Amino acid sequence: MSPEPVLEARELVKSFGELTAVKGVSFSIERGESFGFLGPNGAGKTSTMRMISAVSQPSSGSLTILGLDPRTHGPEIRGRLGVVPQEDTLELELTVRLNLEMFGRYFDIPRATVRERATELLDFAQLSERANDKVDDLSGGMKRRLTIARALINRPELLILDEPTTGLDPQARHLLWERLYRLKREGVTQIITTHYMDEAEQLCDRLVVMDHGTIVAEGHPRELIAQHSTREVVELRFGTDSHEELHARVAPYADRVEVLPDRVLLYVESGDDTLRALHEAGVVPTTALVRRSSLEDVFLRLTGRTLVD
Repeated sequence: MSPEPVLEARELVKSFGELTAVKGVSFSIERGESFGFLGPNGAGKTSTMRMISAVSQPSSGSLTILGLDPRTHGPEIRGRLGVVPQEDTLELELTVRLNLEMFGRYFDIPRATVRERATELLDFAQLSERANDKVDDLSGGMKRRLTIARALINRPELLILDEPTTGLDPQARHLLWERLYRLKREGVTQIITTHYMDEAEQLCDRLVVMDHGTIVAEGHPRELIAQHSTREVVELRFGTDSHEELHARVAPYADRVEVLPDRVLLYVESGDDTLRALHEAGVVPTTALVRRSSLEDVFLRLTGRTLVD
């Protein structure tokens, strides 16, 4: 790891008139790291990502990207970044190869070099056999892989991915994860925003949880789960619209209880033992599920909201 962070933010603020979207956040990202931002819509993630992509100026605080100040070196920074937006912005009527080659020209890369890199990236994205097909004919997963390949045409030092697998089926998501693992092994620093808990746990070395413009937790995914939740969670459904009435009955059997509109969550060390004790006490749910704690449980504990609120 380089002694100098790839990105460092100190007391970063972004305001829009009287609305403050980002409220003094601080974090740093090391070279070769996969760093995640987790949180629901309105948490301040998008505003933060626009600042660290050097397309939006901070209202106050300090921000250094690749050792440079985006206020004075924005174009230079953007030339060394790769950005994968939440929505694909591909040229649908052009071929897969032409999408890569045209994007490479924005960086003033020589034509011969662009063609060579496009061939390499088609292989990386497993799209070589579709190189001459129109993008409009590709599946959603293929378009997403092409969008990531396009972001790599300038061989960026920092890759920023905004909800990279939203809308993809499980097979396409896992294939995309494998591509991102490969980039990490090659030393590409990654910043990832996601709503998917399993994705954050799989891809991120460290992450921050944001809510209402602030960072409410930071650390390795498993460390955050160990710190803010129990080993297991029991999800109970009782076939009633009034789960609040059940809180008092189940509370003695759990370290913590969360009542959601459709289910009751019991945070415990052993889900099977808890279910056995509930049945012995005459508390019989319609359905019950025992699972390990996740980052969504961390977020619920810290903010009182689920990630899809």
